[in-house]
Amino acid sequence: MSDRYPWIALSNTTLGMLLATVNSSIVIISLPAVFRGIHLNPLEPGNVSYLLWILMGYMLVSAVLVVTLGRLGDMFGRVRMYNAGFAVFTVGTVVLALDPFQQSGGALWLIGWRLFQGVGGALLMANSAAILTDAFPAGRRGMAMGVNQVAGIAGTFLGLVAGGLLSQLDWRLVFWASVPIGIIGTVWAYRSLRETVTRVEGAKIDWWGNLAFATGLTMVLAAVTYGIQPYGGHSMGWTNPLVIGGIAVGVVILAAFCLIETKVAQPMFHLSLFRIRAFAAGNVAGLLASVARGGLQFMLIIWLQGIWLPLHGYRFEDTPLWAGIYLLPLTAGFLLAGPISGHLSDRHGARAFASGGLMLSALAFLGLLLVPIDFPYWVFAALIFLNGVGSGLFTAPNTTAIMNSVPAGQRGVASGMRATFTNAGMVLSIGVFFSLMIAGLAATLPQTLTGGLAQHGVPPALAATIGALPPVGTLFAAFLGYNPIGNLLGPTGALAHLTPANAATLTGREYFPNLVSGPFHQGLVVVFLLAIAMSLVAAVASLLRGRRYVHDELAVTAVTVNRS
Repeated sequence: MSDRYPWIALSNTTLGMLLATVNSSIVIISLPAVFRGIHLNPLEPGNVSYLLWILMGYMLVSAVLVVTLGRLGDMFGRVRMYNAGFAVFTVGTVVLALDPFQQSGGALWLIGWRLFQGVGGALLMANSAAILTDAFPAGRRGMAMGVNQVAGIAGTFLGLVAGGLLSQLDWRLVFWASVPIGIIGTVWAYRSLRETVTRVEGAKIDWWGNLAFATGLTMVLAAVTYGIQPYGGHSMGWTNPLVIGGIAVGVVILAAFCLIETKVAQPMFHLSLFRIRAFAAGNVAGLLASVARGGLQFMLIIWLQGIWLPLHGYRFEDTPLWAGIYLLPLTAGFLLAGPISGHLSDRHGARAFASGGLMLSALAFLGLLLVPIDFPYWVFAALIFLNGVGSGLFTAPNTTAIMNSVPAGQRGVASGMRATFTNAGMVLSIGVFFSLMIAGLAATLPQTLTGGLAQHGVPPALAATIGALPPVGTLFAAFLGYNPIGNLLGPTGALAHLTPANAATLTGREYFPNLVSGPFHQGLVVVFLLAIAMSLVAAVASLLRGRRYVHDELAVTAVTVNRS
């Protein structure tokens, strides 16, 4: 292997990870422009499913397929699968930008091809860490993982800014912008990357294991997603038999997967890897940290777009872009801490950096819990920067420790399992944190909203009807950059019957933020307390990983001792 090859592998896989993660979040901010472009109102009751699947479909597919695609990388070549991922991703991006339909047809086109694009993203995510582990010696993997993984995490936040800027011009640019990068990355990958580890010979695909894992995890994550939607007069869908049944059946199928993997000769995933303490502890910590980090992202977006930015003079329709810009200190923290902690963990091990980073994140969550809803921005920026530093300190050493702990022949599937925990955590965070926030709003928002509307001229019966609507609509309106009160009153025709002064007050930049601040803060307290608890439990799990452990070094040492 030439001295240049590890750096070629690092630069290409970092580009791939950045592209995959930017596209997982770029749609979040650009959704209003996308829905306007296909002439569909996502907040109408029958259209909420389109909104959720465009938002969640990519992440769900990525979470479900990374283990299978990582195992296929072990069997048929990690570089081959990674290169195919670049090509699949690029094709999906082109077809998304060419959406020829309007309204529901256009939404279904976007959902289907986002799922296809997610397959490409899963191929990239499943094999990039394994390629780097193959290319770099154990003493330099932490630095490489630091650059690669932090670029991936930073991509989720850079996508927010990119989506906001591009969607201001044309919603199709949200997809077209990734096409040149995808083409360059695909050609570069096929020309420069090569297999550096002998792949598993004579391996067979574990069809039953793959099917059970994909089916079970899909059912659980899809049911959690649908739990956010109102059902049967309830503000959420957790009483929906399909949601309850989906989670229950999914868990049973995942249990069957574990049983299958102990019975087949060549399992998709060797459950014995969880006997390696560094592998098991690192993945538990990664899952909990991912849930906490995903919840932070969505709650901060709603906080900025629904309350803080309008109070500071920004129009609701401009808030998606500015929310991404005001969250840049979080990305800066990732970019600063990740490579440094990765480099230092090569010398000193992952435990201190990963656990310390998680405790630092918990401290930042506590600070966000204590600041007022209408905060001084410098305080907010310092706290999210601190959270970014904590996440950066954790991510690179944790990934390196997981990948170092497994045998070379299992790196692809181990990388896939690590990515599954991370991606599933992001999907679960949306279900968990949105549910907690909706529950908090449902306790106080109806009375507050009903009284406020009636006070400004809305007929009491209509005000009570609007106040009784599920809070998820108001939450998504703020999340998408719509005027929440205008969205509630517009379909009822109430605005046309109000005095100009009352109409201007209700749809102005201050009424909704002031109205919702109290109920939102109550929900925020619950959300951030859970994030703190998850971060601290993850820190304890990280501490239990043991000292620095490199599987191949121990194997080589054992062979040397036996020969002597």
